[in-house]
Amino acid sequence: MEKARLTPFPREQAATRICMVSSFATELLEIRSKEPSLHVLVIPGNPGIAAFYKDFVEALYENLGGQASITAIGHISHSQKVDFIEQELQHTEQSIVLVGHSIGAYIGLEVFKRLQNKIKMFVGLYPFLKLNKNSVTQSAIGYIARSSLLSKGVSLFASFISSLQPSITRGIVKRFLGPSWSVAAVDVACCHLLKYHTMRNVLFMAMTEFQKLTEEPDWTFVRAKEDKIAFLFGVDDHWGPLSHLEEDQISKCAPGVTLSVETEGHTHGYCCNEPGSFWVAEYIANLIKKQSLIRNN
Repeated sequence: MEKARLTPFPREQAATRICMVSSFATELLEIRSKEPSLHVLVIPGNPGIAAFYKDFVEALYENLGGQASITAIGHISHSQKVDFIEQELQHTEQSIVLVGHSIGAYIGLEVFKRLQNKIKMFVGLYPFLKLNKNSVTQSAIGYIARSSLLSKGVSLFASFISSLQPSITRGIVKRFLGPSWSVAAVDVACCHLLKYHTMRNVLFMAMTEFQKLTEEPDWTFVRAKEDKIAFLFGVDDHWGPLSHLEEDQISKCAPGVTLSVETEGHTHGYCCNEPGSFWVAEYIANLIKKQSLIRNN
């Protein structure tokens, strides 16, 4: 893929708003097109903080020539994501493209199953669709998440890190969480992630993810919709290893699914730096254009 050619002048800025979905306050990060031909809904991975996707949302909007509204939605349940689509988009004739990152890919497939008539395309980015038994990191996170005592301890430690001088907190986050992260991503982690209740929610979601992902995805559904589904894998990603693509179910059970492997050196957390955000945004824009879901300029 060619490198993204973004315009040199300031790009359109994504805005944050709070939307009530089924009586729950839900954070949205969005750019509204003046004349949209489709709406792209981004479902984040854990921890489900939409602000991490700011560079990605803005780059995707630009790559689509401003012809699509883009919304990243904070984590709520599968049913409430369906409620959001029906609440916010039920009166529009725009096509809907779902983009799910990590566990968001699993959630996105579940939403697609329930709204098949509304969704024109689904893209799973670095998808976390089933447990990787060979991953030491997943085993360690699962062990902590299953223990109420350990989860509380980790959450208290995160809160303590947040209470330090801002420069020290930023340095710790940069060193241990995101050596390659952008300044904006580090700020999001310091402001949103390092909170006691946020970390407890992250670990609780991890526990439920690991329980659910002992099951196989619904390959019957994936095969039935394979012409509308695409997955992007990374070369060295323990959350969505290439073995799941090459040796496991996807290529065997749904051979018509569009499968791609990113070899540019980006990571599972692509959205936490500009190069990863720009590259993935261009990848998705090209898929959408191939499906003729936007007008040709």
